[in-house]
Amino acid sequence: MFKDLDPILHSQLRLAVMSLLIGVKEAEFTFIKEKTGSTAGNLSVQISKLKEAGYVDVVKQFKDNYPQTICKITPQGVTAFEAYVKALQTYLPK
Repeated sequence: MFKDLDPILHSQLRLAVMSLLIGVKEAEFTFIKEKTGSTAGNLSVQISKLKEAGYVDVVKQFKDNYPQTICKITPQGVTAFEAYVKALQTYLPK
């Protein structure tokens, strides 16, 4: 009856990151940090976990001589997010 929830996405901050990225496809690290209210260190760790799972790609580059980190949701990340939402719905009353 109840479906298993993806433990990678079941973290509040990782779920928030994925929720942001599902809507915009890609975002700067600073934008994600601002929207989630997370510290840079914690956000960096959680994005690394999402990257290891194949849910996001991280592109590090320079913009006007300043480092810039872009996070992009992958097709695998989209599929995992949609499956997570579907599994979560099995916990709601009908």
